[in-house]
Amino acid sequence: MMKNDKRVRLFIGHYGSGKSEVSINYVTKLRELVDGEVAIADLDVVNVYFRSREKKDMMNKLGITPIDSSIQTTTLDVPAVSAEVMRPLHDDNVNYVVDVGGDNVGARVVGRFSEHFQESGYDMFCVVNANREKTQTAKDVLGYIDAMEAASKLKVTGLINNTHLLRETTIEDILKGQEIVREVAEIKNLPIKYVCCLENLVEHLPSDLEGDILPIKLYLREEWM
Repeated sequence: MMKNDKRVRLFIGHYGSGKSEVSINYVTKLRELVDGEVAIADLDVVNVYFRSREKKDMMNKLGITPIDSSIQTTTLDVPAVSAEVMRPLHDDNVNYVVDVGGDNVGARVVGRFSEHFQESGYDMFCVVNANREKTQTAKDVLGYIDAMEAASKLKVTGLINNTHLLRETTIEDILKGQEIVREVAEIKNLPIKYVCCLENLVEHLPSDLEGDILPIKLYLREEWM
């Protein structure tokens, strides 16, 4: 259960993995489970689409503290990390979710202050979508993990199967991804922490899947997308 995850949770994943969607779904459910402050930081300074910061107003209404870039105007979003990002790392009363950039450029942002994560303890979850071109095999996923660990100076502590085709996702897609994630888990000696699934598919999943089921709402995709 997410209450048993480390207080600081980082989410990494290749572009198209649904990392930001998973981060938002995770933090909204976490808000229902824990007391005190819950915060989410968007450290994706590269990708300008489908970022968790786009739901800042929703986060505020739910009682979640959103943290994003330090310099913003109506026409400018500068890729700089706010000093506010550091505050929850040193406050044991804050449950903290960090949405990391999708490639090693984004991970290097975390690497700049990686020692602060090590001091407080953390989980870093790798979100895998086996329907994406660059993460369709265990070898691909392993290579991605190695690159992100090197850039962030942190270690992946768990895996998340988020294999999907948006609203066209089938149970077969999820099970295909589960096999790839299981292979990675065995090689890296990592747990499969969560299996993500659109809410309408949850009841059709096998009951013996490794990992907790995380029902997904498409917060970052409008109905027409």
